[in-house]
Amino acid sequence: MDWTVFQAGVTAEAEGFAGVLIDTVSDSGLRPLRSALNIPVVGPGEASFAMAMMLGKKFSVLTMWPEWFPLYQKTLTEYGWWDRCASLRSIDTRPDVTELLEGKEEVVFAKLKAEATKAIEEDGADVIVLGSTTMHQSAAYLDSELPIPVLNPGQVAYKLLETQIELGLTHSKKAFPAPEVPKTADIRKGWY
Repeated sequence: MDWTVFQAGVTAEAEGFAGVLIDTVSDSGLRPLRSALNIPVVGPGEASFAMAMMLGKKFSVLTMWPEWFPLYQKTLTEYGWWDRCASLRSIDTRPDVTELLEGKEEVVFAKLKAEATKAIEEDGADVIVLGSTTMHQSAAYLDSELPIPVLNPGQVAYKLLETQIELGLTHSKKAFPAPEVPKTADIRKGWY
């Protein structure tokens, strides 16, 4: 996944885009894209977890199925934010990445609410982060049903990218140095 996202994003700057928004909470390809590009690159995982830390003391990631846990574990480890994560919670339901939650709201929303309530009551979460941009349809419902903030990661990342562009900010090239010998032309051709 890192390679695919990197390939998709590496040409953005050359094509005149002002920034890159990665569409997965795993933030796949984020660090290499920051190294390769000068325009801002934002991932929903980092953006949402950082926002959660501003809104509360502990956040829980609420997701569709536990098979996605390794993606959050990778991200939380890379960012060093385990001490602010109350839990990873799943409704153990295979996601439909094509139809998303369309037509399943009545069943899925109730399961998500129940699991989020456990995260609050049993794990001490005071912010919920949806574990996938594919779960965006549940954000408004959960926000209206829960006593704590619910973060829609795609929306948070989009607004953060928009803010960085408007403020003229991008990542530090000291933190994400450019490759000495860029191979972007080879990458665009599908070179491995």
